[in-house]
Amino acid sequence: MNSSSAKERRALILQLLEQKDEVLVTQLSKDTGISEVTIRKDLTILQNRNLLIRTRGGAMRKPVENQNEDTAIDTKRLFNFKEKARIGEEAAKLIKDGDFIMLDSGTTTLEVARHLDGFRNLHILTNSMNIATELMGYKRFDVVLLGGNVRVNSQSVIGPLALSTLRNFSGYKLFLGVDSFSIENGVSTPNMEEALINQVMIQQAAKVIAVFDSSKFNKRSFMHIADVHQLDCIITDRAIPTGLTGKLKTAGVEVRVV
Repeated sequence: MNSSSAKERRALILQLLEQKDEVLVTQLSKDTGISEVTIRKDLTILQNRNLLIRTRGGAMRKPVENQNEDTAIDTKRLFNFKEKARIGEEAAKLIKDGDFIMLDSGTTTLEVARHLDGFRNLHILTNSMNIATELMGYKRFDVVLLGGNVRVNSQSVIGPLALSTLRNFSGYKLFLGVDSFSIENGVSTPNMEEALINQVMIQQAAKVIAVFDSSKFNKRSFMHIADVHQLDCIITDRAIPTGLTGKLKTAGVEVRVV
C-alpha cells in the first residue's frame, strides 16, 4: 500500500473496506509502514466524516450509502481517486485544440481539468468553482464560470441565473459528472437544482460524455437527469459490472474502459 500522503492513505483504507468487511490497525500499519498511532488517527478522522465505523482494533465498513444522500465533494474526493485520474486522462483524449467544452461539477470532471496540459487553445464553460480555479492555473484558456447561487456541497453554481446563462451556449462537448446510473433509469442525482442544470447542459450540448467510476453503476437517486440514449459516450474503470458494456453499446453508447 502506498502511503505517500494522508489523503491517499485514507482513500486506500476506504478502498480496502470496499473489499472486506473489516480492517485491523495492526495490518494497516504493517502494510503502510505508518505507526499504529497515525492509523488510529486516520480511522477516527474517517469515522468523524461518517465514512466507516470504528471497532476495537480496527474499523468496519458502513452500510451501503443511501443514493439520495447529498455527499459533500470533499468527501467524494476520497473515493476511487486513482480510477478518477485515469478516467480524466482518457477523457482529455476526446478534446482537440480549439474545442468548446463544458465541465460539469464533480470530482471526476475535476480530473479532466487536471489533464489539459497538452492544449494551447480551449474555450471552457463550467458551473464548478473549484474546476474554474484549477483552470486558472493554465493561464491560456478562455474560461467562463456560470453565475448563480453557490451550492457549498458541490462547490458549484445553480439556480435561475445559472440556467438563464447556460441557455446562451450551445454546440459544446459536455463532460458530465454522475452520481448514480442504471440502464433502466439512466443518470440521476440527489439534488433537484443540480438535476435542472445538468438537463439544460445536455440539451445544449453537441456531444455528451459521461465520466464516472464503476461504483456509480446500478444505482438510482431521487432526481432523474437523462436517459441512456441521451449519452454519446461513457468513460469508466475496469470494474464496470459484467455484461453492462454490451448493453450500453446496444443502446448506442460508446464505452471506454480504463
